[in-house]
Order: sequence, then C-alpha cells, then structure tokens
Amino acid sequence: MSNLFSQKLSLSLGIAALLTPTFAHGYFQSLSKNQELAQAENIQADLALSPPRISFAAMQTATVNPPVSEPVYDKYAASVSVGYPVIDEWKNYKFSINGNQILSSTKLPTRKVNFNQSDLLSTLVNTRKYFQDHAADDPDIQRKGLLGTQGVSVEDVLKTLDFMIVVLKEDIASNRPTRLQDPNFINNNFRVIKWNAYNQQNSSQKQLRITKYAVFTHPGSRTKTSKFNTPIYSLKDSSYTDKFYTRYTKQDVLSGIYEPGGKEFGKVQPLAYLTREGLEEALLQGTILIKFTDGSQAFFNVDRNNGMSYIRGLKATAQKRYWYFKKVDAIKGYGHKIDAKISIKPGVTFAGDVLNVGLGKVVVIEHNQGGRKNLRMGVIADTGGAFLPNLYQLDFLAGIFQNRQEFNQHIRQLPEYATAYFLVKK
Repeated sequence: MSNLFSQKLSLSLGIAALLTPTFAHGYFQSLSKNQELAQAENIQADLALSPPRISFAAMQTATVNPPVSEPVYDKYAASVSVGYPVIDEWKNYKFSINGNQILSSTKLPTRKVNFNQSDLLSTLVNTRKYFQDHAADDPDIQRKGLLGTQGVSVEDVLKTLDFMIVVLKEDIASNRPTRLQDPNFINNNFRVIKWNAYNQQNSSQKQLRITKYAVFTHPGSRTKTSKFNTPIYSLKDSSYTDKFYTRYTKQDVLSGIYEPGGKEFGKVQPLAYLTREGLEEALLQGTILIKFTDGSQAFFNVDRNNGMSYIRGLKATAQKRYWYFKKVDAIKGYGHKIDAKISIKPGVTFAGDVLNVGLGKVVVIEHNQGGRKNLRMGVIADTGGAFLPNLYQLDFLAGIFQNRQEFNQHIRQLPEYATAYFLVKK
C-alpha cells in the first residue's frame, strides 16, 4: 500500500504518495471553525440530506442552480450543497472548496477503456469487502467527501462497486470483452463526473498529475551483515497500548536503539536487513519484495508509523517519520490497520486522498498517446501522506520491478498529466 501508507515521496520521475495506514483523530483547532462547521451542518439538516457519520463529513452551503459552465445537465446536482471543508491527515480543517469549481457532469469520450479485467475485478472485490467488514471500525470510509457536493453518497459508491463486480463476473464467465470497456455502456449506466485539479500552489493546473509508484524487489538478509546492515522492524502486539515508538525518529532507530546493546533492545522484532537504499525504497513505496540470501522471498508492508508528520520538500534521509513493517501475502493498499489492508493489483489501482476524495471511487483517466486518446480505468484503493490533503494528483500503481531502470522504462509510456473522470452508477 501505498494504503502505500507508505511513504511515497514525489520524485522528478513521477513517484509519489506516502502510504499511511492509520490516521490520528482530531478536530478543528479554533472555535471559529467549529462554529462554521455547526452552521454548515444545520444547513445540511435543513436540506434533508443524510447526516455525516463523523463530525465534519460535509460542511455545506445550499445552492439551487447548477454551474453555468457545466456541459451536461445533471439532475443530481439540483438542490445539492456545494461547499466542502478540506481536512488534513490529522483531521484538521485546511480550507473550503466549492465542489462545482472542480467537478462537472459530462460524457466519457468514445474510446475503448483499457484495463486488465481479472485484476480490476480482484481489486474491486477486495475494496468492496473492506467496506463490508470495516464500516463500523473505520469511520473515515463513511465520509461523503468532495463528491458529496454532487449528491454522491457512500451508498452510491457501494452501488457502483457492486454493479461493476457483477458486470465483470458475467463478462469474464462468458469469455467476452467486458462491457465496462465500452464508453457507450458506461455513458448509459453511469454518471460521468469530470474532475478538474485544484492546486493552491498552481492555480493554472487543470489536469490531474499522475505520479507512479511500484513494488521493487530488493536483496536482503534475515540477519545483520556488513552489506545488509539496515533493519526493518515489526512492532509487537503490546505496542498498541505502549506507544514508546512514537518517541523515536527514523534517525534514532537507525542509530541502533533496537539492536543488541541499544536502550530499547527487545521491544521490536527485526524482520530483515537491507541496504540503506533498500530501506528508503521500502519506506517510499510502502511495500517491498525481499529476496533473501537463503533463497526465500516475501512481501513486507508498512504497518504503523511513529506519529511524526512527513515534511514535503525534505529529502528522504532527513525525514523523521519512520514506518514499522509486517509480512504480508500480497501488495497492500488502504486499511486502518495492517491486518485489514486491501490487497491490490498493479495497473488498476490509484492511491489518492481517501479522506477528501474517498475510498472506492472508480476513476477513468484520459491522455493522448501517439496522437490518439487513451482511456484507463482504476479504483482508488490506496492512499498516503502526500495525499492528505491533495485534490490535484493520483498515484498509479505501475507494477513489480527488479530495479529502478526497469521501472523508469515502463512509466515512459504513462502520462504525467491526465484528464480524470469519476464513474458513479446511475
């Protein structure tokens, strides 16, 4: 995961998205913001809209007119509130956005939509199951988010996932190209909502930035050696109550506090030893496939961090945030805890702002390739610190690669920017 909540630091080659499995809970930091929220929630009640599951799932301002610039009339937008309060990783209010500024109804271009059918089905099924299993213990997935300004509820998201799963299963069973690749089928059965980027640092950006992340294979050792001398650790179950690990930066950990002779020796379990480069790659991508010197191999995914914020613009080795890992059986995406994370597939998974955009949103990106429009479908099933908040970027899970050269060669065919569309079952 990205979930992974992995540190995915945005690089010039287009890698991004710190994956973050757990979010600290918080409220607005000032009374004025709470008053603003309360007023907005009163408006929401007056409009007879469904109440949010958490305290600020939707701060809204009533409107009865669709935006003048909207190219296609959208019956769902009538009488729907458009104001939305954007929050950060710690649930603190950052700014408000008018949903109609960046979202508008349209039709999908008449080009075949590309994706691997079985991989998309697998990721959709796993994402849907996460909603089913964790609706009660993960309130973040009950947020309407930005699409709530267009009348899209969590129930609409689930209906979209359910419908796509049925269609894919039927088409795969019949050994035929799926109807979800047909733009006419999509336009007839789904609301298509165009997503214009909103970047406070670059107001001219209209298309979404499409960064890429991957799982890299790295050599490693189960014991410390002169070459493989940089550990990845797993927290023990007692760490859920004893938060000792939140006192230590990445630099503290790498100084040897958990190694024999260190002041916290025995409190964590060493999983593997990598090179320093391998560690930074694992933190950056969130999931790593380690090939051990004894001939075995295994996936490891970020579990919990030390509670220290990722600082944009600071080089990776200087970041204080540190992630503890666990062994997993597949590439993992979003999840509020390690044992609940969604198993995801490359080529059909986006990492994005789950708090403000929402888990399980199906997205089609459009870009020009060889002078022709190319459409690619995926689902937001992962997230990361670089997306909290972020209304102008998605991170595309590109695949599993032996090295960065192989990865760089692969992503040359992928866009740096693209037009994005949400699909919502009518």
